[in-house]
Amino acid sequence: MRRTEPRSELPRYAAYAAFVIAAAATVFSFVSVTREGELRRRCAPTCLLRPSYAGYKKVAPSFKLHDLRGHEVSLDDYRGKVVVLNFWTRTCGPCLEEMPDVADLAKILRPMKDVAVITVSTDDDEKEVVDTLRSVLKEEAPFPVLMDPDSKIVGGKYGTTLFPETWIIDKKGVIRARFDGAREWSHATVVEYIEQIRAGGYCPVDADQGHLSGEGARLCESVTGG
Repeated sequence: MRRTEPRSELPRYAAYAAFVIAAAATVFSFVSVTREGELRRRCAPTCLLRPSYAGYKKVAPSFKLHDLRGHEVSLDDYRGKVVVLNFWTRTCGPCLEEMPDVADLAKILRPMKDVAVITVSTDDDEKEVVDTLRSVLKEEAPFPVLMDPDSKIVGGKYGTTLFPETWIIDKKGVIRARFDGAREWSHATVVEYIEQIRAGGYCPVDADQGHLSGEGARLCESVTGG
């Protein structure tokens, strides 16, 4: 004979089931909100800076160039550090306008031993480069200046044709972002972005000529309002 529960027990079971469902819904909502908040935190700097390129799959082309003292410098020497790589030329007005900001960023990041700011000039006269920087910065450049007079690296390996152009490369040599044109490099959002890359984090968004796609693209629309 089939055993049935007393009718008096059914409301109690129904209430318990409703409680379990409600609790599960609350937990799911909490987890979703928490994940959304974490994703927003990780993506905010990228969204606000709006790089021309953003990703986490391309490795930066390796190179060797000489600095202003004639010492050979390799990009591989900086593996294990986040690198801010700025391409410029002294005949580029926007390059000179942003150079004090690049210098300020180098000073801000100086205490971070795992970050380096490097600039590469495509000019062919080292003395003119030195004189130009002294005139613009009113001091010695607080970052290494490498020379690429034939643009074999800047144009040949990186494909740069317009200046200034700045690349952000992570500790493993992966290109995280490229910024076309002058920027306010000493802004707090830039520092926050670099701090995030130092910690190994990234926003799951791809950018191509400023067009965003991927999981983080929707968040960028809400962060920037467009």
